Amino acid sequence: MLKINGQETDAAGKSISEYLSSANYEPRQIVVEINEEIIAKERYGETILKDGDVVEIISFMGGG
Repeated sequence: MLKINGQETDAAGKSISEYLSSANYEPRQIVVEINEEIIAKERYGETILKDGDVVEIISFMGGG
């Protein structure tokens, strides 16, 4: 198990890209941080989520 945005999630073994797709995130509008390290978008396909990871997905909101 790992934590994504504070929720225990069984996503270990998936790449960031796989998880984002399964959770219906739009990769162009977010930033992913794993264990307090921002992950470059070009690494989403090769970065595998592991048990114990703490993941934050930050969405950008437009407005004014």
